[in-house]
Amino acid sequence: MHTPIPWMLGPLLVTAAGSLSGLPTRSANSLRNGGQWIIGTTLGLYFTPQVGALVVSLWWAIGVGIVWALALGFLFGAWLHRQHASLLTQGESAHCAQEARATSYFSGAIGGAAEMTLLAERAGARTDLVAAAHSLRLLLVVVLLPFGMTWFQLHWDLHVDTMLLPGPRVAQWPGLLYLALASGAGAWLMTRFKRANPWFIGAMLASIMLTLSGQHWSAVPTELSNAAQLVIGVSLGVRFEKKFVHTAPRWMVSVMLGTLVMMFASAAMGWAMAWATGLNPATLILGTAPGGIAEMAITAKVLELGVPVVTAFQVCRLVAVLLLVAPMYKWFQAPAASP
Repeated sequence: MHTPIPWMLGPLLVTAAGSLSGLPTRSANSLRNGGQWIIGTTLGLYFTPQVGALVVSLWWAIGVGIVWALALGFLFGAWLHRQHASLLTQGESAHCAQEARATSYFSGAIGGAAEMTLLAERAGARTDLVAAAHSLRLLLVVVLLPFGMTWFQLHWDLHVDTMLLPGPRVAQWPGLLYLALASGAGAWLMTRFKRANPWFIGAMLASIMLTLSGQHWSAVPTELSNAAQLVIGVSLGVRFEKKFVHTAPRWMVSVMLGTLVMMFASAAMGWAMAWATGLNPATLILGTAPGGIAEMAITAKVLELGVPVVTAFQVCRLVAVLLLVAPMYKWFQAPAASP
């Protein structure tokens, strides 16, 4: 059908449809980890020394993107709370009020579904609503944004910036083995230190360090990249179990509407930042999009839209959200908790 990123969107939609219809779909963690390992390694190959210098020069734009994401997530959470206070607050006790605030706040934050659900659980939120909100947000962004980017490319005659293409372009042996061992070691270290997304982040950091140092051992074969996208698509699709349809329908409608508003607002923000930096607008739209790192970077890779810039924006945002979202919640909720 010539759809964008078919190896991820196809498995995602088919698996989600099967899960929602009651089929016993499953995703093996080992395969998902392997897919993230391959994608992380592939993205790291884009960080050549020239690209590294470009990303460093964009520090101020990345900072603006972080502030934008934190503010947008906070506003989204506040709107969810205003719309669904009666649903979230089933009693008059202080505990019920705290649960309602935590649920809406962590549902609105633009971060990874697993990480935000864990933080929400620690804050006493309804984790079923938080997990459902993030799953739906990610599904909408992953499905709609690639089609939007494809339309954008067709109608704006955008040219690929050759400086933003990967360093090594050809898969070769034994360089591919060396690359796999190095990136696998990076993933293993991140796993040992219990970091978020270790197989993706660890492999990507190891690949980035090699590419920045001028080591161009090998490219990652397209077949491996496609297989990685397939298992990542499946891992996203299995989240939508049959009970998902019955999880607070009004809440999910609000999440859907809010996500669409965030996508349009982030697209406008990306366009403004592209004007300020002189970069491709589509690249900055993906960089500021409220999606996940792997999914947005895969979209950028397949459509050749500045992978390193998109990755840098998304990675820095994820780190900032993981570090700041919980302290921000305590700070903003302190006045509400006081008598």
